[in-house]
Amino acid sequence: MKQSPLPPKTFQDRLIQWQQTHGRHDLPWQQNPTPYRVLVSEIMLQQTQVATVIPYFERWMNSFPTVERLAAASEDDVMSHWQGLGYYSRARNLRKAAQYIVHECGGQFPDQVDTLLKIPGVGRYTAGAIASFAYNTYGPIVDGNVKRLFCRFFGIEGVPGTTQVDKQLWHHAEQFTPQQHNRAFAQGLLDMGATVCKPKNPVCGDCAFQDQCVAFTTDRVAELPTPKPKKVVPTRPGQFLWIESDGQILLEKREDNGIWGALWCLPQIYLEPEQLGDHVQLKGTFKHTFTHYKLNASVWRVDRLGDQTENQQWFPLNALSELGLPTPIRKFIEKRISN
Repeated sequence: MKQSPLPPKTFQDRLIQWQQTHGRHDLPWQQNPTPYRVLVSEIMLQQTQVATVIPYFERWMNSFPTVERLAAASEDDVMSHWQGLGYYSRARNLRKAAQYIVHECGGQFPDQVDTLLKIPGVGRYTAGAIASFAYNTYGPIVDGNVKRLFCRFFGIEGVPGTTQVDKQLWHHAEQFTPQQHNRAFAQGLLDMGATVCKPKNPVCGDCAFQDQCVAFTTDRVAELPTPKPKKVVPTRPGQFLWIESDGQILLEKREDNGIWGALWCLPQIYLEPEQLGDHVQLKGTFKHTFTHYKLNASVWRVDRLGDQTENQQWFPLNALSELGLPTPIRKFIEKRISN
């Protein structure tokens, strides 16, 4: 385990002082940081930039201002508020978390990390964030910003995300997280990583730890954290159907698991277009990049396709705004409607 260049108390004092002067204080979820508001913001911020999240967070809180309102909301309503943020399992997990808190906890959030971890969809980081930001109590956090900051500060080699490296990172987080002023400390970690110890072109001159940072003092800032080996992202074809009748379009609700889970989508088929029969026309194409592959999609217009299944439903073309649709599907439909 890497040794600390600074004692934990000195690190804490420096970071809290830096955060008070240079950190972010006006983010919407920092105002009235209830456990519910913190939970929503942290789930939204997973793999999504702050600037992107802000309007989604504000709209969400207007529609679902309390955990009870979210727990009572329909899945379609929740998914429509999430469309465009991606990683849709996060929205389903938020709704499940709200239902757990209402039905299993009497509407009261747990206030300790170990009990927060029992909430569906709440992992180690989110539990620590709720403890720190909502309750201002001990709650170690390690996210992408913290990983980068710690890897440089402690000189940790190896790829973050691997068991060996993550074990070191969480060890340091547990050792360095204070027992008080946790809200400012946790925010300082995130702010330092996001605004100073950035992935590219870090502003080391503005860092409160420059004099003790192993990466800076050994001229390895550009080398740490150790980058992941690059993977070739494969391209896959996808076939979708456009079935329209009397100003309505047939959509199907996808399974909860997998890509675009629980969203309404153009029916997807897994056979060649010529197998559909003679009356098939290419309606258009679109491309979309997921984390693990690129989708090259073709949309085929057909008059009908067998019997309607339970997960399929007709919707007016001019009334799709409140449905939860994948962003590329929504854009494709809207473009074809306007043409």
